[in-house]
Amino acid sequence: MLAAAIAVAAPLRAQPDAPAEPGPRHERPIGAPQAIGAVHTLRQIPEACTRLEGVFTGEPGQPYRMRAVPTAPNCQPRARYLAAAQAAPSQAGGWILDDLVRVPDAGCPSRQAAVQVWRKPGAAAPERDGQGQTRVYLEEARRQAAAGGAGTPALPQFTAVLELKGGSGCR
Repeated sequence: MLAAAIAVAAPLRAQPDAPAEPGPRHERPIGAPQAIGAVHTLRQIPEACTRLEGVFTGEPGQPYRMRAVPTAPNCQPRARYLAAAQAAPSQAGGWILDDLVRVPDAGCPSRQAAVQVWRKPGAAAPERDGQGQTRVYLEEARRQAAAGGAGTPALPQFTAVLELKGGSGCR
């Protein structure tokens, strides 16, 4: 019996400690180097009907620019995309670091655009019926909207934070 207890406890003790601050849920490999002026997609956020685009500008004041672009006019968003200044993402505020995308500058490989994509889960999903479906009834939704949205679940939110790393010796 003692041998069995030691056999179970030894592998548990050998496990490494969890990191103090968790990294992103998805960390992509470094992207292909991009030339100045070449617009490229950083990440699609299909839930928010948004695509993040970036471009190296070649301007000393703002060497990289990122913007959120709607993907399709008829897309029905299931989440909201907020500007980083408006969202102010942090783990303390309930945001989860979802993705890290890095793109190097082709003219200056030491310069990288690092984009952190943050996600804030929405309210709990409505209950499912006996068939396992979530149902939204038109009249009920209209009543909730007329009452100022009371009772409607909050949508998940996404935001992205841009940071330019390296490239101090580049022009």
